[in-house]
Amino acid sequence: MTNTKSALLVGVGGQGAILTAKVLVNGLMEAGYDVKMSEVHGMSQRGGSVSTQVHWGEKVNSPVIGKGAADIIVAFEKMEAVRYADYLKPDGIAVINDYEMASSSIAAGLAQYPEGCLEAMQAHFKCHVLKAGEIAQSLGSSKCMNIVLFGSMVKALGMDGVVDWEAVIARTVPEKFRELNLKAYRAGHEAVQA
Repeated sequence: MTNTKSALLVGVGGQGAILTAKVLVNGLMEAGYDVKMSEVHGMSQRGGSVSTQVHWGEKVNSPVIGKGAADIIVAFEKMEAVRYADYLKPDGIAVINDYEMASSSIAAGLAQYPEGCLEAMQAHFKCHVLKAGEIAQSLGSSKCMNIVLFGSMVKALGMDGVVDWEAVIARTVPEKFRELNLKAYRAGHEAVQA
């Protein structure tokens, strides 16, 4: 497939990866792209891994992104970036939330959180690392961390002129959280150095 792009959004259940993917899909469809999306929830409600694949372009036949084919990975948790690193193109971009969330085996003391996740990613890929949780908390709620990361993804991929992302966010998120999420988008966008 030529003239297509793909994004892999990965995290842990409850972090908002699926809502973020829906914002991306809604905006891309409005811009006239053929868009396909697939979700893998795992044990998401119990803190398990969640991944969402979004593929867009003039004509897309499948949402599935093969290994070494993603243009960008947005990792809502830094260990998830490493878990899915083999899906990223060699010249791909990683937007990584510098945030640790213990898996059930780590929480139970059966394993330790691996060290060097960020360094491992930075050794192989162009990475934008940010503390999205802290940025979101400074805006009033850690629950908008996903939209902080979305703003960073838009900037990292150079997708500013594709669609009015703020309008898409305003239509997609619940009205009572609209202004918070718009601030989160702007903060995430500003956090990435082009």
